[in-house]
Amino acid sequence: MAAEVREVDLVVIGAGPVGENVADRAVKGGLETVIVENELVGGECSYWACMPSKALLRPVQVLSAARALPGVAEAVTGDLDVAAVLRRRDSFTSDWSDDGQVSWLESAGIGLVRGRGRLSGEREVTVTAEDGSTTVLRARHAVAVATGSVPNLPDIPGLYEAKPWSSREATSATEIPDSLAIIGGGVVALEMATAYAGFGATVKVIAKGGLLGSVEPFAAERVAQSLRSQGVEIFTDTETSRVDRTGDGVRIETTAGPITADEVLVATGRTPATADLGLETVGLEPGRRLATDDTLRVDGFDWLYAVGDVNGRVLLTHQGKYQARAAGDVIAARAAGRPVDDAPWGAHAATADHDAVPQVVFTDPEVAAVGPTADQARAQGKSIRVVDYDLGGVAGAGLTRDGYQGAARMIVDEDRGVMIGVTFVGPDVAELLHAATTAIVGEVPLDRLWHAVPSYPTVSEIWLRLLEAYGRPSSA
Repeated sequence: MAAEVREVDLVVIGAGPVGENVADRAVKGGLETVIVENELVGGECSYWACMPSKALLRPVQVLSAARALPGVAEAVTGDLDVAAVLRRRDSFTSDWSDDGQVSWLESAGIGLVRGRGRLSGEREVTVTAEDGSTTVLRARHAVAVATGSVPNLPDIPGLYEAKPWSSREATSATEIPDSLAIIGGGVVALEMATAYAGFGATVKVIAKGGLLGSVEPFAAERVAQSLRSQGVEIFTDTETSRVDRTGDGVRIETTAGPITADEVLVATGRTPATADLGLETVGLEPGRRLATDDTLRVDGFDWLYAVGDVNGRVLLTHQGKYQARAAGDVIAARAAGRPVDDAPWGAHAATADHDAVPQVVFTDPEVAAVGPTADQARAQGKSIRVVDYDLGGVAGAGLTRDGYQGAARMIVDEDRGVMIGVTFVGPDVAELLHAATTAIVGEVPLDRLWHAVPSYPTVSEIWLRLLEAYGRPSSA
């Protein structure tokens, strides 16, 4: 059977939130665009990551808050209804149906070709459908790769044969095991430890190094303390040498001794999904990340773009969507011969990827951070001052729950008199983060921040306390 051949302006490989945003911006810029997807339209975030994981975590957080507030605590007489939590989770994934996402593509004027998309030459993508039929898509202007990332599976004897969970199985589980071992100490590992401990499972975390290596150590330690208070056993600096599936579950051999559980979740990071992408047809090495410039164009190409996790710049959905908006707009601009604004902070440059990346860890307590940590800033050669403050000492925090525990850190570039990094750890601190991100991106001088008055009594009063602890730069 001869392959169908179609010519369009832009071909996007991958219909997750990143690919969808590239396509949407390109269509709005006047380009005929087709998106290729081998799984569910909506991608990892919609069905196996951001949305279901946060749907699982929120009830755990709310129950913890209720139990810490007198008057409400007395009204909470039972544990979580886990079945109800899972049903609500299912509603956020649309029961793993992408009908709604497909309808959105149609309404946005984006074409969809289902199947495995691979590069097959310059500006060409060959799509193989489930029935074996092929469609060749030829791009007049560009191809954008937005295939995301896949979980790493460490080279541990017996692990593959033990059929471990990845994040997909953890977020889509229909039953909660009595016990769960988690290999890894990053965001996914600790968020799932939080969720499953909240569901009543016995949880053990096995980390090769420390915990939450991307955030300030004090924040990671507070999360660890909280998890331990919930009964989670944490083994740091612990090597795993073997995993076996037994009749009763799994047995994990570690340097801390053998650990048994009903299931084992492997959460040891992710790698760009480029192994089966046909990169070799255009002179690139399969399995590697696709390095780009700040307009998301792959180094050495004028027609190939890589957006989101696949380029390895920042593996966060919101940052991938940010990149997608820049990429879709610049592809349309270049195709039409319009000016390209690729200077730092320009409309077509993903400048925030470098120094203004916000991230939230939805554990209990939450960790919310943007910009470099103190150690990272020093390694960059910056002259900094670190300001710490007890978040629990802010009046608004104490009103949200009794015994509020939290901390805040502000990092100031002393040469420029601007804030470059902030970390919060505590209940519900995620909602504090965008104000910090805005101040950092806008490079707002500390003198001016004094005039951004936080309302009282709210947790946002932490900004006043941090500035007071720093002191007015003009009075020095």
